[in-house]
Amino acid sequence: MKLGLVNMDFDYCTYFGAEHNTGYERLLRDCMAGDPTLFQRADMVEAGWNVIQPVIDVWHALPARGFPNYAAGSWGPVEAEELLERDGRAWRPIGEEDIDHDRGCNEEEDQVAARRQAATD
Repeated sequence: MKLGLVNMDFDYCTYFGAEHNTGYERLLRDCMAGDPTLFQRADMVEAGWNVIQPVIDVWHALPARGFPNYAAGSWGPVEAEELLERDGRAWRPIGEEDIDHDRGCNEEEDQVAARRQAATD
């Protein structure tokens, strides 16, 4: 086995040269064309709820004890850090050098990058 560092930064715009479509664009086009392939039928939605609703009911009846909840926008529960620390590891902090502010291809991606940066400040 050989270990090494790799750049795991993927930017759709840079790689493909165009902004990616949202799922809604595809669904609206399929709807207008009469293609129901990506749509769920009502009976399938009901069948799904028949499976999931009992689980939701139990969760409400017996709330989880010691569940590691955490604030929205935070880096997660302390238990996530403790999990790695047991093996002498740590999460890699995201710093300014990890965020490319000059992309400018997609406003949504820029907003996500800004929120990530704000969370580290």
